[in-house]
Amino acid sequence: MATSKVSLKLLIDNKNQKVILAEADKDFVNFLLYLLALPLGTVIRLLTEQDMLGCLGNLYKSVDVLGESYLRTTQIKDSILKPLVSISATEVPLLLPITELPSILYRCPCCKQIAAKHPNMACPNCIDDEDDEEDLASKDKGFVKDVVTYMVMDNLEVSPMSSISSIALLNKFNIQDLSVLEEKVVDLGTKEALKLLKESLQSKTVLTRVFLGRP
Repeated sequence: MATSKVSLKLLIDNKNQKVILAEADKDFVNFLLYLLALPLGTVIRLLTEQDMLGCLGNLYKSVDVLGESYLRTTQIKDSILKPLVSISATEVPLLLPITELPSILYRCPCCKQIAAKHPNMACPNCIDDEDDEEDLASKDKGFVKDVVTYMVMDNLEVSPMSSISSIALLNKFNIQDLSVLEEKVVDLGTKEALKLLKESLQSKTVLTRVFLGRP
């Protein structure tokens, strides 16, 4: 079952009060990649129109109050405001409010055709018996493999973690005194996840804003 909270380790520049990078496992990366799969209508609904930059929040609200007599079919409003999303991932951390998320149509892990609204379920053509179905359910879940630790930058760039890349970053940020650096383990729950989604649309220093509360 998906988790409702994930942990990651931050490397913080205390002198400038800035997150240099986050050391994360596949759960956090899966969550970040899942944000890319969310339809725009779902993002607006999650953040509410008051938190949206520009006019998309107003557009969403106007469609929401538009009478059905103006729409070609009664299903059109839901398809715009509460769209389905088809993704190949089968499980990501449950960090966003479930009631606001779109219905998910999962792909069959064998033939990649849309199968059902349940994860890890193969289509009838790909399942010969119950043993095959159990084997499919035991496979890795999510977008990325659990083979390395991942490095997530303040601007949400993601890459595999390595000592060489970490040293290169210290040089990039001109950090010569290692005493200014602090490692801190933080948890990402629903509150932080919604703030991360909002900041990812408005800022290039997302982790600093979410976990340090600084602009």
